[in-house]
Amino acid sequence: MVDPADRAVERLAIPESLGVSALEPGQRLPSTPPGRQVSIRVQLLDDVTEVFDISQRAPAKALFDLVCVHLNLAERDYFGLQYQNSRRMMVWLDLLKPTLKQIRRPKNTILRFVVKFFSPDTQLLEELTRYLFALQIKHDLACGRLTCNDTSAALLVSHIVQSEIGDFDEVQSFQHLLHNKYMPNQDALMDKITEYHRKHVGQTPAESDHQLLEISRRLEMYGVRLHPAKDREGTKLSLAVSHIGLLLFQGDTRINTFNWSKVRKLSFKRKRFLIKLRPDLNQSGYQDTLEFAMGSRDCSKIFWKICVEYHAFFRLFEEPKPKPKAVLFTRGSSFRFSGRTQKQVSDYVKDSEFQKVPFERKHSKKVSCGSLTPQDGKTSTLPPETVSVDQTDSPLRSTLQAPGDDPTVTNGHQAGPEALPSSTSHPEQQISGVISGISDLSDSTLANPSVVVNGQKPFPLGPGQSPNVHQPSPFNAHSSPLSSPLFTDAGGYVRTDDEDEVRRKFPTDKAYFIAKELLTTERTFQKDLAVITVSFQAVLGKEEVLPDSVRTLINTNYDPVYQFHQAFLKEVEQRLQQWEGRSNAHIKGDDQRVGDVLLKNVQGIKQQLTPLLQHHGEVLVALDRSCRASQRLEEACREFEQQKVCYLSLNMFLLRPLHRLLHYKLILERLCKHYPPTHQDFRDSRAALADISEMVLQLQGTMTKMENIQKLLELKKDLTGFRDLAVPGREFIRLGCLSKLSGKRLQQRMFFLFSDSLVYTSRGMTADNQFKVQGQLPLYGMTIRESEDEWGLPHCFTLFGQRQSVVVAASCLSEMVKWMEDIRMAVDLVEQSNRPTDLLSTSQSDRKSPEEEEEEEEEELSASRSSLERQAAQRGNSMVHICWHRNTSVSMVDFSVAVENQLSGNLLRKFKNSNGWQKLWVVYTNFSLFFYKSHQDDHPLASLPLLGYSLTVPAETENIQKDYVFKLHFKSHVYYFRSESQYTFQRWMEVIRSATC
Repeated sequence: MVDPADRAVERLAIPESLGVSALEPGQRLPSTPPGRQVSIRVQLLDDVTEVFDISQRAPAKALFDLVCVHLNLAERDYFGLQYQNSRRMMVWLDLLKPTLKQIRRPKNTILRFVVKFFSPDTQLLEELTRYLFALQIKHDLACGRLTCNDTSAALLVSHIVQSEIGDFDEVQSFQHLLHNKYMPNQDALMDKITEYHRKHVGQTPAESDHQLLEISRRLEMYGVRLHPAKDREGTKLSLAVSHIGLLLFQGDTRINTFNWSKVRKLSFKRKRFLIKLRPDLNQSGYQDTLEFAMGSRDCSKIFWKICVEYHAFFRLFEEPKPKPKAVLFTRGSSFRFSGRTQKQVSDYVKDSEFQKVPFERKHSKKVSCGSLTPQDGKTSTLPPETVSVDQTDSPLRSTLQAPGDDPTVTNGHQAGPEALPSSTSHPEQQISGVISGISDLSDSTLANPSVVVNGQKPFPLGPGQSPNVHQPSPFNAHSSPLSSPLFTDAGGYVRTDDEDEVRRKFPTDKAYFIAKELLTTERTFQKDLAVITVSFQAVLGKEEVLPDSVRTLINTNYDPVYQFHQAFLKEVEQRLQQWEGRSNAHIKGDDQRVGDVLLKNVQGIKQQLTPLLQHHGEVLVALDRSCRASQRLEEACREFEQQKVCYLSLNMFLLRPLHRLLHYKLILERLCKHYPPTHQDFRDSRAALADISEMVLQLQGTMTKMENIQKLLELKKDLTGFRDLAVPGREFIRLGCLSKLSGKRLQQRMFFLFSDSLVYTSRGMTADNQFKVQGQLPLYGMTIRESEDEWGLPHCFTLFGQRQSVVVAASCLSEMVKWMEDIRMAVDLVEQSNRPTDLLSTSQSDRKSPEEEEEEEEEELSASRSSLERQAAQRGNSMVHICWHRNTSVSMVDFSVAVENQLSGNLLRKFKNSNGWQKLWVVYTNFSLFFYKSHQDDHPLASLPLLGYSLTVPAETENIQKDYVFKLHFKSHVYYFRSESQYTFQRWMEVIRSATC
């Protein structure tokens, strides 16, 4: 039997005298207990199997210490030994118990030395530790456990290949990828992997490991080990645990997070796993105990033990002390976490000085020496004689990099790993209301493009790279449709770098920021056009359900507009680059203007939009008529609206060219107001404004009509019970939530006010969460009266119709005033026309008596109590559902104002209890903020409906200490947003105030 120490010397290819113990100062390996020696096989992360001899009576900690000494591993507590028990379940070796009491057949068992606690940030100080973590990520990626989109996967593999074979060589890299499988669908991504590998020139294996960890830790499935479970309704789910708390998955999608600070107790009873939460006074219908059924009692106990250890490692400052033994009876489990916590490990490694010993990297040409910490940012330089070549792979060419060729050196300074922003853990951050916890997002500046992997901290890319990183962020059914995965601080790990230090010097003239608004909104406009011209037709073209006449209408009217604005956007981008000083043109001052660009293209805008304006109504009507005639087309359109790229209703995208004319007019008005008459750009801006204003004036009547048709068609998708809502002459006035008095209690109902009737509905139980018609009141002959004193209800008023009367109550005084004014106005208009209005056509089965309404109310209440409802469709985030959850209302006038108040651009976002600011691309439209990693993304990651929010400026007591910051607040949800200038700050305040006031 070969001694483990000899094996370590042979494996590391170093003199025996260089070996250093990783034990604490003064600590020695435990003396071997008497008894027969047993050989235990342990498979390490580099797939090498080592044999260790231990005593039969030795605790498992003795075996674990032998493995760590063999590896010379200081940060050992991140790792553990795992094995398959007699029930074929993977379990962790308990270090406090004897090894042979846990492993009954040691000759037939192979233990696996793997990562047990996945570090959420860059607190790994030793290069060897990072190398072992990189090997674990490599294993998870190869077996399909670390799932991610193709761009992230290709980037991960490119760093693995760089670490193993060094700089890119076309033949060598291709052969290496051909003989090594790093991921399931590697063949399809060979080109993308090699493209990224080309850009890692000069990157050492240690740097590759560091970058690999930076990318991986932002992935949704990083370190996640799924444990199958079911909720009370039998829905198949999976539970997992991480540094932030307990995670709930449906498939590979995280649907909820239970932060450690919100968890009061974890327990299991037989196969039931119980989570007891701390009470939340701000959340109605709060459920303090969640119950999940796992496969067996052993499954529940195994997962419970993992949770206990994760909580102790990441949350405690020191190892928990053992409980005193009971004298007579014992209650509960005596299991506890054994080992150092993350804080103890970090403090120990920082305070101790270890001799840095070279170690061999499997498949790598280079030998690593020393420890590269993120704080140091220094790379060890090895002499040529220390470079070794691994001959197990294809013949590799050993190369050494000259100091002058180091791509990390810019402007005479080395930009090492310290250029990457660090993270700070905040474990005490709270889960906000109904908002589900998903990782925070960030982005990089436009001048320094970066990959944002699954919505967290940016990863630097080379010039010209702009991968489209995908992250699923569905709206969960168990929370409200307003749940936004972006707005949770459950993760608690955010950037702490100050963007002020790295912000580029841009012009400070107000005209520049007005021109930049033109650029940012034009980017959003082009993306919206692509939804119609590219995405919509691509989806429906595959199914061949779109009639040729409708396809021709869309192609002839929207494709020319899309192509023209592509060229126009490039011209605006080029002008802004020149304005910012990226060329020599700004020295002359000829390009510090944008009015000439608009004037040059205004004729093209008029030429492209004129046919569209003439046939725009035909497109809306033809598409609606085709959907009613073809059920396949209707289903295809509904499915397309549920895709992430279609973040608004389909008809809203069809109206975008009309809305864009208004934006041009407003931007030019601000330019002309800013410029003095003597300015070189004033004349061009004023001429362009005159042409655009003429088009808007001609368009005004058409736009009002089209917006009304679009709104009626959109409401038809949210309502069930109407046979035909969009009929000529009917106008939409207001929608919102009111409480209807039924029997002896108030019931929440959704009301819709049209020009001929008032309709009230209840939330239905359909797959699309449509609202079901409960009744309607004709406006002709209706009277309205305040009745707070009569019924003793605040903000109450009574509607007297010809056939029935309805008592309703608003959420506040302002809501009651809005409803009463709009209803009176609509009644006056109907009576002026001097003709009674007909009831909207409904199906007979949808008309309910008061008794049936009460029965349905009971069903709605019981259905709402379920812990995890069915998966809601994208329609659940429509304006109707937002008003339902926020208990407010919106009028057609509000929608018209919102059309003008649209804005796009970069903002820095901060949570109430977080330290770091995170950069996001934000689009405001349709009363909501939509969040992207960058303007190049095709779809938003999350949204924040603003109805009900209050907009203020942070007080001095909030200790923000930054300029141009505004605050959004709703109940317990608080978000801070920071803009880049006084002008952009005022613009964001202006547009958001239109939705929050």
